[in-house]
Amino acid sequence: MAAAAALLLAGTDSGEAQERSAVRNVVLVHGAWADGSGWQDVHRLLRARGYAVSIVQNPLSSLADDVAATRRVLARQNGPALLVGHSYGGVVITEAGSDDKVAGLVFVAAFMPDAGDSVLGLIGNGSQPPVQPSSDGNLFFDPAIFPQAFAHDLPAERGAFLADAQVPVAAATFAAPVNHAAWRFRPTAYVVATEDRIIPPAAQRQWAARANATVTEVRGSHAIYMSQPEAVAGAIDRAARGAPR
Repeated sequence: MAAAAALLLAGTDSGEAQERSAVRNVVLVHGAWADGSGWQDVHRLLRARGYAVSIVQNPLSSLADDVAATRRVLARQNGPALLVGHSYGGVVITEAGSDDKVAGLVFVAAFMPDAGDSVLGLIGNGSQPPVQPSSDGNLFFDPAIFPQAFAHDLPAERGAFLADAQVPVAAATFAAPVNHAAWRFRPTAYVVATEDRIIPPAAQRQWAARANATVTEVRGSHAIYMSQPEAVAGAIDRAARGAPR
């Protein structure tokens, strides 16, 4: 009886230790033509599960600037953090993920470059988005196409608002290569948007397989973190809890 009780107590202590060691900080990184407010529902759902959630506001002025903005938020974390990126935000977390505070990565319908890769290199010549360059070197996404290309499963009114509220991205950002591919040495998960019209789902699956990532497939548009926040928050929660890879 005493031995059994000791084993039971040991198991309980082990479970408590695992719970205490679980990652409780989540840092969310948005992509191009967006800002951090798109994460609002995911933020709410993760906070309800007990996570401390921080949202990076990328300036979208250069890859280096966006990585610096992400590292600035990581520095404020009180422990290890799960770093989550959507779309171009996947490029940012690939580079910033080498930070010592990062415990793992989650790519949400996101680019996943290797060292030396850029967004332009991953896109290739056949699927470049319909952009409208400004005179000062920034790129706007054609607002007439934006709702159906970026967020076709959101209400039309919201898609139109996102198109009108888009944040332009410096053209040079998409040509900048990453120096470090953190997914090569960090636990990684990937949320595939199966109806994505910006990044082909086949490419998402290919990148996830290359990284040996834990994959969650969700029916949704490129804006899946807005249209399916419960599914995205669930995938982040599983990654933070150390779901088997």
